Amino acid sequence: MGVDHNRRAVEIARARGLAAFIPEEFHVSHWAKACRFDALLFSHVLEHMSAAEATLLVRAYLHLLRAGGRVVVVTPQEAGSDSTHVEYMDFDKVEAVLRETELEVERRYSFPLPRLAGAVFKYNEFVTLARKPAS
Repeated sequence: MGVDHNRRAVEIARARGLAAFIPEEFHVSHWAKACRFDALLFSHVLEHMSAAEATLLVRAYLHLLRAGGRVVVVTPQEAGSDSTHVEYMDFDKVEAVLRETELEVERRYSFPLPRLAGAVFKYNEFVTLARKPAS
């Protein structure tokens, strides 16, 4: 199940038989129920907005995550940055966003190569894992 602001991406996903929505459609769909999901993935999303906007976005979807559920955030490293990125979201900035939403950061790592490769390898990414408190 996916949510994307890009209508064309949603159309392609649907043509492939996947459940996909633009945000406005999602929020009125049967999927948008409190505590419905075990995990939320924000992949190559947060760097397209300010940290304050990223915090609001994550917070807007947290009610859908069950207690103890996991949030995964993937953002590009230096070589993967482009002109559409508003704010560089490294480990510390992503962690600050997640902590602001009261998520507990459990792990962060560089993927697929060690952090040093992020300066030259376009596809190296920051991956941050957090958990929604059980209570």
